[in-house]
Amino acid sequence: MQEIYSQNSQAQAESFEVSKVLRNTYSLLAMTLAFSAVTAGLSMAFRMPYLGLWTLLPYFVLLWMVEKNKNNGSGVLWVFALTGWLGATLGPILNAFVAAGAMDTIILSLGGTAAIFFAMSAYVLITKKDMSFLTGFIMIGILVAFIAGIANVFLGIAGLGLAVSCMFLVLSSLLIMWQTSAIIHGGERNYISATVGLYVALYNIFLSLLSLIGMNND
Repeated sequence: MQEIYSQNSQAQAESFEVSKVLRNTYSLLAMTLAFSAVTAGLSMAFRMPYLGLWTLLPYFVLLWMVEKNKNNGSGVLWVFALTGWLGATLGPILNAFVAAGAMDTIILSLGGTAAIFFAMSAYVLITKKDMSFLTGFIMIGILVAFIAGIANVFLGIAGLGLAVSCMFLVLSSLLIMWQTSAIIHGGERNYISATVGLYVALYNIFLSLLSLIGMNND
């Protein structure tokens, strides 16, 4: 009886911890998405120039600061700094679409991003599937897509750009499933890390959809 009681208590404690991490992650994710929308709007209003590959330097610095401070109070501030910067980098891209009269592409991309997020998250939360087997595939795939994307900045091959967008769309969708699974199966107990993982996935999905839908609509 004592053993059964101990197992039940442990299961309840684990369930409570999972719920806590999920709640904190989704709350912080919602706030960072709202903050990103604000920084993107400001970037559009002030006509921030497109920085190309230079956007990556602040991104990696801020990402490193988030990782360094994820277990203390300043970690949340660094998350907002990171997501605020990424939101600002969207400004020049969105301005280009607006100037081209492609506001419908932006709306479709936002809707598609939301649909993918809810579908991927719901699937894992409902089925409780362990997606840890995707770890290696996602890591290698993102590395390959990242290198191919940088190469295409210099090569300017339309077909390669399409392939990179498709790769990031698929890999980021899988990353949402993987990150959600890591939370519910105990592999991720830090809501700051989980938030950044989900945010970056959403950012990449949105950019990929913008590229793919925009390319389809010329």
